[in-house]
Amino acid sequence: MTVLVTGGAGYIGSHTVLALAEAGEDVVVIDDLSTGFSAYLPEGVPLFIGDAGDENLLEGVIAQHDIESIIHFAGSVVVPDSMRDPLGYYRNNFTTARNLLNVAVKRGIGRFIFSSTAAVYGNPDQMPVPEHAPTRPLSPYGSSKLMTEIMLHDVAAAYGMQYVTLRYFNVAGADPQARIGLATVGATHLLKIAVEAATGQRAKIDVFGTDYPTPDGSCIRDFIHVTDLSQAHRSALAYLRNGGASTTLNCGYGRGYSVLETIDAVRRVSGRSFAVQYAPRRPGDIMTMVADTGRIRSLLDWRPQYDDLETIAAHALAWEDKLFRERHGELRHAASA
Repeated sequence: MTVLVTGGAGYIGSHTVLALAEAGEDVVVIDDLSTGFSAYLPEGVPLFIGDAGDENLLEGVIAQHDIESIIHFAGSVVVPDSMRDPLGYYRNNFTTARNLLNVAVKRGIGRFIFSSTAAVYGNPDQMPVPEHAPTRPLSPYGSSKLMTEIMLHDVAAAYGMQYVTLRYFNVAGADPQARIGLATVGATHLLKIAVEAATGQRAKIDVFGTDYPTPDGSCIRDFIHVTDLSQAHRSALAYLRNGGASTTLNCGYGRGYSVLETIDAVRRVSGRSFAVQYAPRRPGDIMTMVADTGRIRSLLDWRPQYDDLETIAAHALAWEDKLFRERHGELRHAASA
């Protein structure tokens, strides 16, 4: 029973592939390496470099490796970029998923796990936000994910597929052993930017919006450790294999931290100070987003291990320190060669 992971060399994908491989699963990855890194895959995991929407590639990989389940990560995830390039986001997120589902149906694959986002909710009417809340995305990124959710629901109903849609809240941190983490240059994740500032790679960190009606004026987010999220995918796969009905689940901890609180946590953990610059709000940003996690905790055999902001920050910092040393070691080696 082999699992195909699209985008499996990316940030969340690589952590999930690691979790699956450590659990003894046979895993195959398709990734175009636009934001992923082949070196972050466990030894022995086959990697096919290409577009997860390439139906010829998909047909060949699925036939060659006897795929029985798909976990679909591949896509674009930066909200401001989606405002500038909506067509690119609809292509990468919706069209790619359509092609992947088309091949999955033709090959009779009955289990599908989809990487979605809390951005589908927009600014929710209630907090914490439950899965049945109205979906009113504020960005093409959120809209493209919602469109894929709707398509997946319709495909599953028509062809007898079972699925779990996982709506991520704010994913952060790194492997607790610092084996892998977020390495994409120019990443926009708040904690990633903060630890880059703490390690001297950024002169400052920008805070977009300090006039929100929140306790300190900055946005509030529900952070989930990437390793806990990877285990949620393992649990979702087990749920489907045990005959679980198709469902949509929030992936968060059910508590919120403001942008400024998060920056302070990185300062405490690192023992380093760095400049903070206040900037206007950005289009598409959501004020407050905290998950109602009742459904995921009741349906899946999943218990978070790293539900602590300082722990998340510490793991992110350890990874960033390692990455910084490795990159500077390579630069020194190249300069002396």
